Amino acid sequence: MKILLVDDERDIVEILQYNLEQENFTVITAHDGAEAISKLFENPDLIILDIMMPVMDGFEVCSRIRNTKGFKNIPVIFLTAKSSEADEIKGLELGANDFIKKPVSPKRLIARVKSNLRKAELQPDPVNSSSKIKLGPLSIDKEKYSVSVAGQEKIFPRKEFEILYFLSNNPGRVFSREELLKEIWGPGVLVVDRTIDVHIRKIREKLDKYYDLIETIKGVGYRFKSVE
Repeated sequence: MKILLVDDERDIVEILQYNLEQENFTVITAHDGAEAISKLFENPDLIILDIMMPVMDGFEVCSRIRNTKGFKNIPVIFLTAKSSEADEIKGLELGANDFIKKPVSPKRLIARVKSNLRKAELQPDPVNSSSKIKLGPLSIDKEKYSVSVAGQEKIFPRKEFEILYFLSNNPGRVFSREELLKEIWGPGVLVVDRTIDVHIRKIREKLDKYYDLIETIKGVGYRFKSVE
């Protein structure tokens, strides 16, 4: 597997590159945002991205990655000294899959890299499950990672797509934030409950006038409305 490691602190890049290579990853490095964008043609399987960088910060890089054909679903991990909840929420809203605060041990980072890669590998759907869902105005094709609302195609970053697919695949059933975090992010990944609320809000924005397909059950969680 190939990792694009982006950080303007060269000593951190050197340490993490060494440890990732010890785990048999191929590591591509970049030291600013513009260089990171230029390295996408090498087709990494996952991107580790600092936020505070010269030329172009990590938020802008993530946004451009998510708007680049063929890269909207690649796992992106923010590794940053910025530690506020607002920064984490902004990163997740832009489509990041994980947010890790510096300093972090190489072993812990590698564990999170492997976890995110495992989730990415699960993406074409299992043989025994339907890859297509049609509910009212909503059509989802998991194999193509596409969503259309009333015939209009919408672009959903990975986590938003996974939440929408999961809820719509279980219409009428209520899921707590904790259940959704465990289902979508997996056990052992530290993300705040507010993360689900942020993603639901972004999903509803894309559903436009059909935003109420996802219902809030006060004090419990969310469910996808049963549609005839």
